[in-house]
Amino acid sequence: MSIVWVDASSGASGDMLLGALVEAGVPLSVVSSAVDAVAPEPVDLTAEQVRRGALAATRCHVSIADSVHHRTWADVRALLTDAVLDDAVRDLALRVFERLAVAEGAVHGIAPDDVHFHEVGALDAIADVVGVCAGFAHLDADEVVVSPIAVGSGSIRAAHGTLPVPPPAVARLLTGVPSFAGPPGHPQMEMCTPTGAALLTTLATSWGEQPTMVTRAIGVGAGGRDPEGWSNTLRLLVGEAAAGSTPTEIVLEANIDDLDPRLVPGALDALLAAGAHDAWVTPILMKKGRPAHTLHALAPLSAAEAVRRVFFRETSTIGVREHEVVKHALPREMLTVTVGGQPIAVKAARLDGEIVNLQPEWDDVARASAALDRPAIDVLAAAKALAVRLGM
Repeated sequence: MSIVWVDASSGASGDMLLGALVEAGVPLSVVSSAVDAVAPEPVDLTAEQVRRGALAATRCHVSIADSVHHRTWADVRALLTDAVLDDAVRDLALRVFERLAVAEGAVHGIAPDDVHFHEVGALDAIADVVGVCAGFAHLDADEVVVSPIAVGSGSIRAAHGTLPVPPPAVARLLTGVPSFAGPPGHPQMEMCTPTGAALLTTLATSWGEQPTMVTRAIGVGAGGRDPEGWSNTLRLLVGEAAAGSTPTEIVLEANIDDLDPRLVPGALDALLAAGAHDAWVTPILMKKGRPAHTLHALAPLSAAEAVRRVFFRETSTIGVREHEVVKHALPREMLTVTVGGQPIAVKAARLDGEIVNLQPEWDDVARASAALDRPAIDVLAAAKALAVRLGM
């Protein structure tokens, strides 16, 4: 099972996450191409090695021309919807910006669609959100575990005047998840931005200290400031569950015989968005011969409450049963092959170091099939054959 652990004990922001992703091995081109697909004006991304306190780190710079456009959540949503993006990246970015809009709207007492994002809606923030989403989609981790987030203390000057730290939008975004002012000796400053809070609360599948894992790559991302005596950084540890570890998860189920079937796909999507690792439906026959379905969700224990709420909010059930299970997952990695000039990602799973399963990503296959005007079955076979040679 692949794992990313995010150490946000010194804070979090979009540029810190970008720098950490690049240092952890995500190609800058993966980030840049996703940003270019969305940004309506030129955006240039560069990375450099810097020091923050006693630590070396990667600083990701977002360079943009002066823009006079003020964008609402509705404007940003249209940009993301129309962009030529991988579906996983688009979905993540939409969820992050929606989370931001809802939080900002609640703070200022306006509808989310009417929220003018100010700093958040600028091109550099669009680049941060889309770039980070592209980076995490590239890593394709089964688990994203986030430490308690340091938010800082004191006050800041913002577009709306002087605000306490954490700012109201950050406090609202982090409601229900672990956060704290910062370790002893932390400087009085904002340590978690709204963008950083929205990204981590969208990406996290669970919260806590570093899980038992074999680390394969480490990324340290630098923030823009370098306060004396403090390392303004965020760390990513990328790897997989240690051999012999048996993560315990929970299966939630409900038998449903009175739900409009048109609502089922939305319920499955909502379960996954709430943190479930998988969600599915099986047909059953209930008492008195009534046809029905069982809705299932597999989730980490940390996401059980959020997933349970989806059952009650999105379906007609009034009861959910649960049982713990042990999940065994093979370590995996992503390969890339090219069919007719079209890149296709392929997920490779290993057993004792040997590749035992290769599966091209279907969205890439479908896109290549349309671009090449070739049957999807042919593109799928070609991608798998190329991946077998590459994997060997």
